[in-house]
Amino acid sequence: MEKDQTIIIGAGIGGLVSAALLSARGVPVTVLEKEKSPGGKVRQLDVEGAAIDAGPTVFTMRDVIDDIFKAAGSSSDDHLELERADTLARHAWSRDETLDLFADPEKSADAIGQFAGAKAAAGYRSFSKEAERIYKILDRSMLRNTKVSWPLPLMWRIGLWRVGDLIAIRPYESLWKVLGEHFDDPRLQQLFGRYTTYCGSSPFQTPATLMLIAHVESQGVWNIRGGMTALAHALETVARKNGARFHYDARVTKIAVAKNRATGVRLESGEWIEAGSVICNADPSALGSGLFGVEASQAVSAMPPQKRSLSAMVWLANSKTSGFELDHHNVFFSADYPAEFTNIKAGKPPEQPTAYVCKLGEAKPGGSQRLQVIVNAPANGDHHHYTSEEKAKCTANMLQTLTHCGLEMEPGFPHRLVTPNDFSTLFPATGGALYGRASHGWAASFLRPGSRTRIHGLYCAGGATHPGAGVPMAALSGQLASEAVLSDRASTSWFHRRATAGGMSMRSAMTNATG
Repeated sequence: MEKDQTIIIGAGIGGLVSAALLSARGVPVTVLEKEKSPGGKVRQLDVEGAAIDAGPTVFTMRDVIDDIFKAAGSSSDDHLELERADTLARHAWSRDETLDLFADPEKSADAIGQFAGAKAAAGYRSFSKEAERIYKILDRSMLRNTKVSWPLPLMWRIGLWRVGDLIAIRPYESLWKVLGEHFDDPRLQQLFGRYTTYCGSSPFQTPATLMLIAHVESQGVWNIRGGMTALAHALETVARKNGARFHYDARVTKIAVAKNRATGVRLESGEWIEAGSVICNADPSALGSGLFGVEASQAVSAMPPQKRSLSAMVWLANSKTSGFELDHHNVFFSADYPAEFTNIKAGKPPEQPTAYVCKLGEAKPGGSQRLQVIVNAPANGDHHHYTSEEKAKCTANMLQTLTHCGLEMEPGFPHRLVTPNDFSTLFPATGGALYGRASHGWAASFLRPGSRTRIHGLYCAGGATHPGAGVPMAALSGQLASEAVLSDRASTSWFHRRATAGGMSMRSAMTNATG
């Protein structure tokens, strides 16, 4: 293997994007994944012979993926079958209280008006306008750009010179408080507050800036034929076509560092592989806690357990349902939203949980339906063992929420339950936190690790790094990591020699590095 290659640890979405983009630019790439298939959190598990998506299910910001495939010399249309959803999500508080949100914002406003009155519809329009404004301020300047510190560098980047402009992104006010300015109806506060759980956080502790998540979803949700794992396999296919090499069942135990520069990795098998650069597509907490060696632990700061994002209890089922008519994305709300997060803060799953149900495809002959059901839970999987009794209680509480809202599962509810213990094992040093650092407090978004670390030649990618959690954000992190690698390679004498020998001018090389 080439010693000037880039090694990517982990074939999650961020690592796959980095592999596709770097290999497209002629960089030798080797991807080392400890599991048997690509995807990371994007994965499927078998339940009674049915493959059930066990990871992310919401696909937004399609333009991000389209641009990545194009930059990698391909097209998303050649690899993915995507269908834009007319209904964003179906929501219920009881059998008689249901509300759908739509891709058409006016259709959503009309539905909200019928659900909660004309004032609520006006509140939705004002909320949507403010969420769009925040998103437009931060999209290019922060979400799709390298990590930047707060506040002056960010202000310079986005041109917020007046105090009034700074206040516009509302970093010092809680989302829950600001939602009260737009909605009198507590059910709508609950609905739009739930978007913070997309980044593993409580709406009572996150800044109002995160209302931009609702705007992102309002711009379109797509369904992928074959589930989210189809995206992972498509990215792997493109990367392989561009020359990237993939090795599975290949656990990295050490990142070697010499003179504050990453020089290679050691595998659990004992094999040593040299590298010119290393991208770590694991949770940065695995780096900071020393799981890749003492020297590599200096790359990023360790994250205290109390700063972790949410984990989850996830039920994977191939079950018959009745009553409530499921769409692809469905949310069944509890009667007491604050109590849920009080329970989680105390270290236990909610006693009256809100449950998200994803219907995966159409029902099979005989009526069985593939389902993923998620309830938020504390990230304590590394120090609390969930007993059979606790699991049964969590299942009963979840089913009670569904029944209250009109959705009935078949007797016995055959399922497979994934707990914070399982996530902690799959993603070491996280306790099962699925989104990295919680976005609590005004500075949280600026404390996520960026692409570059304190060690030269060692980079981070993935949903726990900048710009944040979720499939499109993880993809952007992979793009940012690849750009950092290319930029740093362009500044070395090696790249100068390689570019000259290959007939590529430095101007062309820099265009590739920044393009």
